[in-house]
Amino acid sequence: MIETRDDAETGPRLEVLRAEHRDLDYAIATVTERAPYDQVQVQRLKKRKLWVRDQINRLECSGQPDMIA
Repeated sequence: MIETRDDAETGPRLEVLRAEHRDLDYAIATVTERAPYDQVQVQRLKKRKLWVRDQINRLECSGQPDMIA
């Protein structure tokens, strides 16, 4: 398979997003371990995590051809 410019840029970007997703998961777990925790902070972290997940999915699906039903 010939690697295009988009493929070359997508790979590193995916790795950065996956690392951020893991970091956010760890941050959420760490914050919620302590009994009185800031629910607003947790909601913001979860919202960011969902946004990162959407970006990962978008990049992963962009390289795949559309399936004909």
